[in-house]
Amino acid sequence: MTGALAVSTDTAAVERAVAAAAGDDPALRPVVHGIGADESAGRADAAALADAAAQRRSVVTEVDGGVLRLDPVVLGERVAVVEVFVPDEALDEGGGRWLLLLGIALALVGAAVVVVDRVAARAVDATGDLVKAALAVGDGELGVRVEPTGPRELAEAGHAFNRMTERLVALRADEHELVADLSHRLRTPLTALRLDAEALESDDTSIGTFSEAELDRRRGIRRIRQAIVTLEGEVDQLIKTTRKAVSQESAPASCDVSEVVRDRMVFWSALAGDQNRPHRVVGAQLRIPAPVPRAELAAALDAVIGNVFRYTPQGTAFEVAVSRRDGWVAIRIDDAGPGIPNPDRALRRGESDQGSTGLGLDIAKRVALQANGSVSIDRARLGGASVVMLLADPDAAPRPVNRFGLVGRMARDAREPRAGRRWPRPR
Repeated sequence: MTGALAVSTDTAAVERAVAAAAGDDPALRPVVHGIGADESAGRADAAALADAAAQRRSVVTEVDGGVLRLDPVVLGERVAVVEVFVPDEALDEGGGRWLLLLGIALALVGAAVVVVDRVAARAVDATGDLVKAALAVGDGELGVRVEPTGPRELAEAGHAFNRMTERLVALRADEHELVADLSHRLRTPLTALRLDAEALESDDTSIGTFSEAELDRRRGIRRIRQAIVTLEGEVDQLIKTTRKAVSQESAPASCDVSEVVRDRMVFWSALAGDQNRPHRVVGAQLRIPAPVPRAELAAALDAVIGNVFRYTPQGTAFEVAVSRRDGWVAIRIDDAGPGIPNPDRALRRGESDQGSTGLGLDIAKRVALQANGSVSIDRARLGGASVVMLLADPDAAPRPVNRFGLVGRMARDAREPRAGRRWPRPR
């Protein structure tokens, strides 16, 4: 109606617009006041019409049976007012729509609550897992990892936590490797010190008559020897504990057997030179991998070679050979000493024919078993004991072979006693 009045105020045109606006319901017929049209059907009083025309804005007023909307239209110097009656029935029809909108709003709020609850639950679960893992690491369980879940920030925190624990494991493994390496380095001067102490005079004070000065000297020699034995035991225990910690905390590792043999022989060669021991290394030029940590293989070599220095006279020759064949890596330590009368007993932990604890051969056996191999003792070509460590080759499928062909030794004579038999003591 406002648009129609803006175009024309002709009575006939206004009547046509009113009829079009009313449609099929006469009760909804608008009434136009102020242009001389028929205003008899209007329900608005003069005061409401005057108020709408004066304010020039829409006015809603209540009447019997409904409400009136009065819309002023400025026509030059005149102001026409369009009156529209809305019955109470039409007003009540909008209540259902409001209820529908309210129901939709409640449904959206409920869905939002569910979504937020699920997101919060994921965040709480991820936070709880991270807290448990942190407490476990604090208790020393460095193998704990978390599954990065939850919001992006918590997932990033989970990834950072895993990287931190991996770094801690690596640093701790490096620390144990360093301690083990220092322990290995102590073996050489300790062995030399022990041999020098054994070369001193007797420390027995129970037989014979001695002056006070001689008693003090012999007691000093005894204290030196006892201190060396204690220190050697502490070093052995340190190596054993370090190897155990490394094997428990670090991932399966491998090393170059030739490199380890060359490195350890640098130390043992110096002591061999002091004792006039002929020695040589065979087959340690090329890289030969083995599925054992470097520190553990070094400990096994030190234990076996240390036995050569401990239980053979000075000047006794020895040989270290490395070979790789038919799925196995062989490390052979031969000496020209008196040999081992009972190899089976020597390989049993805690038993030795020389009065020791048997820890040296036990270390070698544990390292070999870790690499799916074995340790055996036989008569060496040099005339003494031959200790052979067999390690599974990580680059080949192992199969049973004759270990004597691995180290390039000559075939034994059929009359030579087999491994494990009691040998006659050399003259």
